[in-house]
Amino acid sequence: MSKVHNFSAGPGILPKEVLEEASRACINFDGLNLSLLEISHRSKNFEKVMDESRALVKELFEVGDEYEVLYLGGGASTQFAMVPYNLLRADGYAAYVNTGVWASKAVKEAKLVGNVKVIASSEDKKFNYIPKGYAVPTDADYLHITSNNTIYGTQMKSFAKSDIPLVCDMSSDIFSRKVNAKDFSLIYAGAQKNMGPAGATMVMVKKDILGKSGRKLFSMLDYEVQIKGGSMYNTPPVFPIYVTLLTLQWLKKNGGIAWIEKVNQEKADCMYGEIDRNSMFYGTVEKEDRSNMNVCFLMKKPELEPQFDEMWKKANISGIRGHRDVGGYRASLYNALPLESVQVLCDVMKEFEMKYAAQLTA
Repeated sequence: MSKVHNFSAGPGILPKEVLEEASRACINFDGLNLSLLEISHRSKNFEKVMDESRALVKELFEVGDEYEVLYLGGGASTQFAMVPYNLLRADGYAAYVNTGVWASKAVKEAKLVGNVKVIASSEDKKFNYIPKGYAVPTDADYLHITSNNTIYGTQMKSFAKSDIPLVCDMSSDIFSRKVNAKDFSLIYAGAQKNMGPAGATMVMVKKDILGKSGRKLFSMLDYEVQIKGGSMYNTPPVFPIYVTLLTLQWLKKNGGIAWIEKVNQEKADCMYGEIDRNSMFYGTVEKEDRSNMNVCFLMKKPELEPQFDEMWKKANISGIRGHRDVGGYRASLYNALPLESVQVLCDVMKEFEMKYAAQLTA
């Protein structure tokens, strides 16, 4: 079987060894002669999975017992509501930075809960940069940011210093680089980019920010209830959590965050280097804000896209068509994507230039 180079923006590529181990667990998990999909989530075998997965998150983030880790259903989109529902006081307000589609949706959901102020935005230039130099209010209940933007291809290279709780949606670049997790009061991420398959959402929350909203909360949407229940107030998404555990084990075994950050930088340098060199393509965002996870680029002569599409498909490349809001192409360089795949795409781009560069001036 020919290797497929998977640049899908999400659900994204997973390590081969993780997929193989996960497939075995679907038949015979933990030597039980039972599938992972059919055992009780209250069994000691699965409780071990849950405990180890939560512990690995804290280990990789280098935080202590002041934080709790949850695995919840509903995707990161549910966190757009859970965050203000748990943290926003009736007489307070929340500050948001709007850097793309998902940040915009987080703002929309929060406004249904209470008062929201957008303190910075890049919407004026169709989200092709990250706002900087904005003042962080000291009287807001929390500040919400989105670290990486899959659709527009921007990424925060540093984070605002905040005296109020800092909340971050890290869905598309979690565990891809070193961050000081202790600067954040709450981090959440859908698993389907760098951690596992769709269906599980990781939330890491500092316990001392909870219980201050002044409102009575629905149990399923209450972080404190979920913490008390060990992420098992109801039946959790067992398979995605298990695959997440395997992925975190794979990351730790290979050298952890320091290792993958170096690999990811090499992939990004290769990809952006070719875009900047190649006369047929150009990037869509400010260079200083380019994402190392989602590389967006356009063709200078869009009518040649069918020819380029034919070439990359022939090279067994998958998933590089751009989002409909941007067009063009998007190469997602998530943790499990090997440098080899990036080099294959760059080689196709070079070959395309050799064949069609003359048509730029035609």
